[in-house]
Amino acid sequence: MCSLRAQIPPQSLSEAAAVISSESLLSSAPLGTPPVTAILFPGQGAQVVGMAGEWCDSHPLAAKLFARAHAIVGYDLLDICRHGPASTLNTTAVSQPAILVTSLAALEVLRSRSDQAAGAGVLAKATITAGLSLGEYTSLVFANAIDFDDAVRLVDARGRAMQACAEARPGAMLAVLGLDRGRLEALCQESRQADVLQIANVLCPGNIVVSGSKEACQRLDLAAMRAGAMKCIALEVAGAFHTEFMQAAVEKLSSCLNAATIRPPRIPVVSNVDARPHDDPDEIRSLLARQVVGVVEWEASMAYLLSTGVQNVWEVGPGRVLRGLLKRIDRSLVCSGVFD
Repeated sequence: MCSLRAQIPPQSLSEAAAVISSESLLSSAPLGTPPVTAILFPGQGAQVVGMAGEWCDSHPLAAKLFARAHAIVGYDLLDICRHGPASTLNTTAVSQPAILVTSLAALEVLRSRSDQAAGAGVLAKATITAGLSLGEYTSLVFANAIDFDDAVRLVDARGRAMQACAEARPGAMLAVLGLDRGRLEALCQESRQADVLQIANVLCPGNIVVSGSKEACQRLDLAAMRAGAMKCIALEVAGAFHTEFMQAAVEKLSSCLNAATIRPPRIPVVSNVDARPHDDPDEIRSLLARQVVGVVEWEASMAYLLSTGVQNVWEVGPGRVLRGLLKRIDRSLVCSGVFD
């Protein structure tokens, strides 16, 4: 059983609640607004030392989010984001809450801009959202489905549980460029042997990540290059995410999800699991748990998002990976970032 409040002393809870009201985490947009703008949130791997720069000092609400997160996770997340060391920031347990809070802080920066075309106006026009893997939690906060406090606790628990799985059962991930999904699935089957090896992330045409044992990934690397892949890149990750190696994390996360308050989102949040939005809180809980061991269907999620008529996309958080992936799908889109 997971108590989402167990990690925080009572006095820290009251202090955190006084820092910033959860109502500040985004005003509602009318549900009938035509789909024009989408908000995307990055996932693990986007972190970099310095990502929460000096801009936090000039945006009080952004800084207060980090203060609130500090009270919840029990360490100075802002200091690690700013100063590292990278070896700490890049751990799964730290990078996941770091990216969540940095992205939500960047959201406050976007909302605070006086230029309505580039600030609050963007958020008012946003009628759909998605986040890559852990970024889905950020999307659910943006859509008022999960409160900030619960999201930080959930992502903190998720990151710790996934790191524990990676330490208990080491694995690897490999990005394969230039092969279609069907061919890559066949190569996974051939290279798997008695090990675990499966597609983990379908990011955009010709960019698919596989995950599994180190030995199976090495065999696939050779097989993919022989089959005509443009390139194979071993990812610097702690383990074989989005495989059965993470099953113990699913069990821990599920109890935490059951303890969290989840509401129907105010705007559609596209699930990584089936590339569709969902309204039912229990269904959202189930999908968030399944996501840890299942395929991240990002390309299909973006196809669904674009089918709603989206023309403008904002990537809110560290990096610009999601904009790059989206341009591989539709180069005509207008893609922006908060700090561009």
